[in-house]
Amino acid sequence: MISTLFSRGAEGIPAPAPLDFATLQLPASPNTCLLTPSVAPGQGHLHRDPLPASPEAVMVALDRVAAGMPRTFLLARFPARNQAQWVVRSALMNYPDIVVAEAAPVEGGTGLWLYSRSLIGYSDLGVNRARVMAWLAALEAALRAG
Repeated sequence: MISTLFSRGAEGIPAPAPLDFATLQLPASPNTCLLTPSVAPGQGHLHRDPLPASPEAVMVALDRVAAGMPRTFLLARFPARNQAQWVVRSALMNYPDIVVAEAAPVEGGTGLWLYSRSLIGYSDLGVNRARVMAWLAALEAALRAG
């Protein structure tokens, strides 16, 4: 745990496996936020109608979004799933959060699953929800811009 706090970027974070959103069980703690497609069954704090772009185009745009976010570092990429994971470090304490994004075809376009979660602590004071909303707004702007 200590090495996680004193590491930089994605260092100190164990190599992840792909996240299966179909079987994801959200924790009881209030330190996560999950956005799911409005047409896909399952749990989620926020929902978004399908995006009017291919899954590949959505992931390319998300890579640009992540590259523009402060203290955000690629952790893993799973091309077969159109999934990527990033570490986002807090400015003050260097706490690591994980952001997972996946894009898949759904009825009406491309569904987006965007999950932000804290690795340390019980509450995040709304940080993960704000992050998901900021990433979604930046993604939508990037897709509009082409």
